[in-house]
Amino acid sequence: MEEVAFLMQLRPSAAAEYRRRHDALWPELAAALREAGIRDYSIFLDPDSGRLFAVQKRLPGHTTAGLPATAVMRRWWTYMADLMDTNADHSPWTQPLERVFHLE
Repeated sequence: MEEVAFLMQLRPSAAAEYRRRHDALWPELAAALREAGIRDYSIFLDPDSGRLFAVQKRLPGHTTAGLPATAVMRRWWTYMADLMDTNADHSPWTQPLERVFHLE
């Protein structure tokens, strides 16, 4: 299974609302993520900086590159854009991270 990690950035005072919206994740979005091959997805918050650290585990042959073209993903990005730093298309700004250590 492939594992990727990345950072995102919340806007000041957005943490509670970000958590609330994820606690009520749309079932159709969860289904699209699973259908694309994501089998484990966690997001962690550093409350002091508003930085989000995300980790996804993806099946071999995953189709996550196609997620930005789905209507549900685009709707979610628009829904979340007021809470976090985004790109022009409302996709979250992300900074990929390089694995430097792993212990299993």
